[in-house]
Amino acid sequence: MRNPLSSYQTVCRPGTGAGAFFVSILVWGIGIGCFGAAFNNFLVETYDINGFDRGVLEFLRETPGVLLVAIFAALHRFSDWKVLRIGTACSLVAAVLLLVPVRWAWAVAFIVIWALGEHLVMPVRQSLALSIAKEGRSGESLGIVTGAISAGTVAGSVLVAALFFLGVRFWPDAPRRVLYDATWVLVALLLTVSLAVAGSVKEPGLAKRPRPSFYFRRKYATFYILELFYGARKQVFFTFGPFVLIRVYGMDTQRVATLFAIAALFTALWGGRLIGRIVDRWGYRNVMIWDTIVLFFVCLLYGFAKDWFPSRLAVAVVCVNYVLDAVLSNASMATNLYARTLSDSQEELTATLSSGISVNHLVTVFYALLGGWIWDRFGPGALFATAAFMALANSAFALTVPKPVPRRITDKRVP
Repeated sequence: MRNPLSSYQTVCRPGTGAGAFFVSILVWGIGIGCFGAAFNNFLVETYDINGFDRGVLEFLRETPGVLLVAIFAALHRFSDWKVLRIGTACSLVAAVLLLVPVRWAWAVAFIVIWALGEHLVMPVRQSLALSIAKEGRSGESLGIVTGAISAGTVAGSVLVAALFFLGVRFWPDAPRRVLYDATWVLVALLLTVSLAVAGSVKEPGLAKRPRPSFYFRRKYATFYILELFYGARKQVFFTFGPFVLIRVYGMDTQRVATLFAIAALFTALWGGRLIGRIVDRWGYRNVMIWDTIVLFFVCLLYGFAKDWFPSRLAVAVVCVNYVLDAVLSNASMATNLYARTLSDSQEELTATLSSGISVNHLVTVFYALLGGWIWDRFGPGALFATAAFMALANSAFALTVPKPVPRRITDKRVP
């Protein structure tokens, strides 16, 4: 597989800590890959949750995203690098806590701590990628981040698939909990490495500047609405997509981990970087419009493949659909680039991205509950049909976005 970090020097400005940043993100991606590959099966096998339970858990897990704007307000004097380290440390602590056999309520609390770390990393990861990029290479820099995370996800998913395959083959009588505990230990070790690499960087001057605290501006109204649509789309892909594979098609941990690895491999090889180039060449507006048109058909296949195709073919269709969905999810970088054209400084951009995450999580948390209720009451087909029409609404709204007008981000402080 092509090294996802091989060309960062041609895309990023020297002296910005780009090398350590991308390595840290790569190792973080491996940890995330391990966690994600085992997470949904862990919930089903350990706690036997149903669709409604999954929706409730996701509501709680996404709560840190809703509160992110307040969290970033409290951390506004911390640099992006420091927030990156704090977020990694939170997820590290959660991985260790998951080793403790506890009741469902405590497990939910540990998962929320994990999610807090993930959500802290999200906006600063995007902001740092944009701040280290050379002029005109922002999309590619975001693409390298996506490629690094995807490559890490490939490695993490393969590790989990191998772990469970070997465990089932050579220790068939061992409790499944032992295999999940081995996964959490591996995740904790990887996040420790990621934290150490991020901590080795002497922060560039730009990263040391404090961000504005609470930051909402009228000029970002369209960006916030697009983030609302993205929140619903993300909920379908990250939560109910894998749950369809497990509950409807009966895929076990090894198969789910293998599929995760394949999806991440496609993204690492060409998906993230290619979409980054497409955004740079065709413009964020066109990508935002066409991405969600394709997503309309993706959602329909998730919901109705088992009704439209014979069982074996339906499984293959949904697996291919999952890979396509994983690649398309990288198109969300177009919205970040749109925000960048509206921002007057790097600090304003970071504050705006964190506000955007809070905005998209407003719909995410409620769609998690609503989606779980729809699944439980009407079945997965109705849930994904709803998501399909929301995708069309997203495309229609993206048509109202003005055509790109280039603006340059400066490093001046926001008053």
